[in-house]
Amino acid sequence: MNSGQRSDTNVILHIGAGSFHRAHQAWYLHRLNEATQPGEPHWSLTVGNIRSDMNAVMEALASQGGTYTLETVTPHGERAYETVRSIDRVLPWTPELTALIEAGSDPACKIIAFTVTEGGYYLDEHDRLDLNNPDLASDLNGGSSTIYGALAAILEARMRANAGPVTMQTCDNLRSNGERFHRGMIEFLERRGATELRAWFDANTTSPCSMVDRITPRPTPDVRERVKAATGVDDKAPVMGEAFIQWVIEDHFAAGRPAWERVGAELVDSVLPYEEAKIRILNATHSCIAWAGTLVGLSYIHEGTLDADIRQFAYDYVTQDVIPCLTPSPLDLAKYRDVVLDRFGNPHIQDTNQRVAADGFSKLPGFIAPTLSECFARGVEPAATAMLPALFFRFLDRWRQGRLPYAYQDGVMDEKVARGFFAAADPVKAFAADKLLWGSMAGADQLENAMRAALGRVDAWLVKRGA
Repeated sequence: MNSGQRSDTNVILHIGAGSFHRAHQAWYLHRLNEATQPGEPHWSLTVGNIRSDMNAVMEALASQGGTYTLETVTPHGERAYETVRSIDRVLPWTPELTALIEAGSDPACKIIAFTVTEGGYYLDEHDRLDLNNPDLASDLNGGSSTIYGALAAILEARMRANAGPVTMQTCDNLRSNGERFHRGMIEFLERRGATELRAWFDANTTSPCSMVDRITPRPTPDVRERVKAATGVDDKAPVMGEAFIQWVIEDHFAAGRPAWERVGAELVDSVLPYEEAKIRILNATHSCIAWAGTLVGLSYIHEGTLDADIRQFAYDYVTQDVIPCLTPSPLDLAKYRDVVLDRFGNPHIQDTNQRVAADGFSKLPGFIAPTLSECFARGVEPAATAMLPALFFRFLDRWRQGRLPYAYQDGVMDEKVARGFFAAADPVKAFAADKLLWGSMAGADQLENAMRAALGRVDAWLVKRGA
């Protein structure tokens, strides 16, 4: 699909064009294009995926010329509707990724961006590739089902076409996302023996870090119904999200960029303090609420946030452990905590525990383990933080017993390993000794002891709640 792209257009190719991308990065570019004057640089989006799981949504989006409706809602229930028009091309998926490779090797493409979730980078705590992952192993032998294999194919074609420098822009909740992707991509190319492409990658790309934030649930049928009632348009690919939005970007681009700062994005020298606050306060708390809420029979994030016990778990975790770890900070961390909990309590978002509880095997090492490690290093007992992995441990126990109320999805979990925790003579010891989850802390007495104490509190709480 091509909706008449201008010949003077600079293109962003975005891989992983799900709901979050369309409620976040695509919205920023739409707003910027609306404000762009004749004669100013114009940017457009080309979107596609490296897997076929979203083909139905992409086909619906293509049938609408890339245009769709974004519904936003405030904590007070005020809804707004906006037609987003920044997407010029929706690429059809094929196993060979033909369209993606063609789009990414076009000289007009100046930025290749991607949203693949934390597990999609296949990195351990040392930023080394997880070579045990079968998808990654396949790509190292020439496949293209991971972000590394797909980008290798695109960049190889770009190099052969002499298409010029390009920025690789990560848009995921991965700490130091640009730097870690860059290291992962270099290791991937080295292990493939792609010496020429590795040299080209070093000389012709940058990988700026970023922090992205907007709660965006998976759209349900009632979103389409509300959009039609409010606008008269029967949109086959609407998205919805909270009214809050934030994007902090390291200003390090290889071939130019849109002037996102004109529409509210923050271009900075270092993203680090923003992403640490977001990952530890927002992302980790989100998971805490989802795991705890599921254990006591709740379905939605707002229900758990408004539950006094669960809210206290989240509040104590941030107040007792995270704020001391992140101080000093350019942010008012206590205020940020309160804003986050207010956002999570929005009953109109209807964000499910199922969506937020996913990918615990990426979230424990990425969101939670750093605070545990820093507390131990300071000689402080991280009692409040230990509640989060304890909640996940009980959540995982329910999963292996088939007692969760929904299907649990985890992109990097090895089911045999997860079930093995509970088959071990001492399940807590086995859990606390897992290197994928805990890295250098794995097997440490202080981690195991903190987990046992926290599990005692979690189990007493579940008994109290009759769960």
